[in-house]
Amino acid sequence: MKAYLILEDGHVFEGVSFGAEKEVISEFVFNTSMTGYTEILTDPSYAGQSVVMTYPLIGNYGVSYKDQEAAHPFVEGFVVHELSRLGSNFRMNMNLNDYMIENNIPGIQGVDTRAITKIIRQHGCMNGMITTQKYNLDEVLDKIKAFKVEGVVQRCTCDAPYKLGKGDFHVALYDFGAKRNIAKELVKRGCEVTVVPASTPARDILNGNYDGIMLSNGPGDPAENVEIVQEIKELAASGMPIFAICLGHQLMALAHDFKTEKLKFGHHGANHPVRDAHTGRVYISTQNHNYVIKEDSIDPEVAKVWFTNVNDGTIEGMEYINENIRTVQFHPEASAGPHDTAYLFDEFIKMMGGHKNA
Repeated sequence: MKAYLILEDGHVFEGVSFGAEKEVISEFVFNTSMTGYTEILTDPSYAGQSVVMTYPLIGNYGVSYKDQEAAHPFVEGFVVHELSRLGSNFRMNMNLNDYMIENNIPGIQGVDTRAITKIIRQHGCMNGMITTQKYNLDEVLDKIKAFKVEGVVQRCTCDAPYKLGKGDFHVALYDFGAKRNIAKELVKRGCEVTVVPASTPARDILNGNYDGIMLSNGPGDPAENVEIVQEIKELAASGMPIFAICLGHQLMALAHDFKTEKLKFGHHGANHPVRDAHTGRVYISTQNHNYVIKEDSIDPEVAKVWFTNVNDGTIEGMEYINENIRTVQFHPEASAGPHDTAYLFDEFIKMMGGHKNA
């Protein structure tokens, strides 16, 4: 069946439908990862977005449920140059096409993903539509342009607290759209993790029996989460060790009255170099975000830059000077990888140990 990808600037790409036969309007971004498409599909940070994969062949190792970063996919649509109808992997549960049908995610293949990526790089991430229906371009462009990514943290967070693992340290993990591997990395290091909804009041955490707080990744514009930011202000002032990733990193900045801004086309991939300001060492990281902290909004008496992006100089990590808080924009829990920065979870364990024994 024919399918069409229509971008808000008027570009139309004709391809072949796969996955669910469903029309979707969303924001479109590109991802440069060569593997890990299951993790990408199930990353809650993509809520409200469709993903264009730059690697040309996708689906060749099928889908394994063990690789899911959430219970189900969160991407709105999936764009690939060539879909591998058959997967070949001893771990696979089903092929990618059947997985997308099962989860009601539409896809389009047989399109020039290189051309689409170049358009997004030049003009910025933009809204678009995937459809199998005949369309009037003027009418659909009005609908496409009217779309906004809103309220996505509430869509992704858990409904009630739940526990994972057992150990010497008890961590409260705020779920703004948390990837499963964050909790797995903590459990692997001897932590009991209580995952809590995004709207959990700070008082509930500070009055609980916790040794540290983790602020997770998540989707959308961080500045939209006004009430959450107010709760994080209270958490930050408590002196409890806090480690934050991605959206959590941005929300912590907003809680200190710093500003965030939207990147032209964001960082989405598993090959982004980041430099440690202390050592000068460069690590390869996985990233998935459209927003960053504005460097000129940072009060140097409150916080200092910890990591920077080697490609464009944007902020990738922060240390808060008089508070027990460290945050990173990238994903140290990255799965399928790279694993260069997984040591940051060990640093968080040390932060909790120092606080506990103080």
